[in-house]
Amino acid sequence: MDKFFDFDKTIEVLQYDFVRNALIAAAILGLLAGVLGPLIVSRNMAFSVHGTSELAVTGGAAALLLGIGVGYGALAGSIIAALVLGVLARRGSEHDSVIGVVLAFGLGLGVLFLWMYPGRASNRFGLLFGQIVSTDSTSIVLLSVCAVVVLAVLAVIYRPLMFASVDPDVAKARGVPTGVLSPIFAVLVGVATALGVQTVGALLVLALMVTPAAAACRITASPLRATILSVVFAEVAVLGGIVLSLSPGVPVSAFVTAISFLIYVGARVFSKVRAAA
Repeated sequence: MDKFFDFDKTIEVLQYDFVRNALIAAAILGLLAGVLGPLIVSRNMAFSVHGTSELAVTGGAAALLLGIGVGYGALAGSIIAALVLGVLARRGSEHDSVIGVVLAFGLGLGVLFLWMYPGRASNRFGLLFGQIVSTDSTSIVLLSVCAVVVLAVLAVIYRPLMFASVDPDVAKARGVPTGVLSPIFAVLVGVATALGVQTVGALLVLALMVTPAAAACRITASPLRATILSVVFAEVAVLGGIVLSLSPGVPVSAFVTAISFLIYVGARVFSKVRAAA
């Protein structure tokens, strides 16, 4: 246990190019997750994020089987999942059941594809728990391009989307195209979720996409402040998780989820203390 957090070893490992690439990718991912997170929380889309991340595994597994980039496969899987969920789950009453049905079918395909894949087992588990060694310059380029596109589209639709998130009925009555905004935002979330699969892993990507934003929303009701805090919390969780995982060689997701959870607990305690004051 005394060597679980070895400062000297951590400094040594930080000199490797793949670690630096992973930190750059994580910083971009933290920005995306932090900006999208408050909207995800306000629109009650946590289960959608979970479903989309799991179906990113199916796309990544198919990419492994076909011999193409896992990132591209996960991205395609997430976008297809977001579109399918957006089309099938029009009514809020059937939203969760549709996600459950599509999720079960997609995971079944993912298990089949992973079973058929003849390569190393580490590649399979990397989809589930994250694998920073897979982050190279090509991955950073893909991540950067996708991040710019997501943020640009979000900037265009942010005001009507926020209106529709806070009060969908009034927004619809005022002529806001909620039926168009919802699938667009679902695709943006799908893209960001897919980008997080290789770093955090599909099983625990919720820790980055939802938990920091949930913590921020406990502290403030201001959309701007919540977004800023969400970005800060997400960056601390993902960058801190990577740095802490270097010495023991533990999967990144273990530390990212732990830091995210501690931030959320701290935010709840802070909000209760402030309310009691």
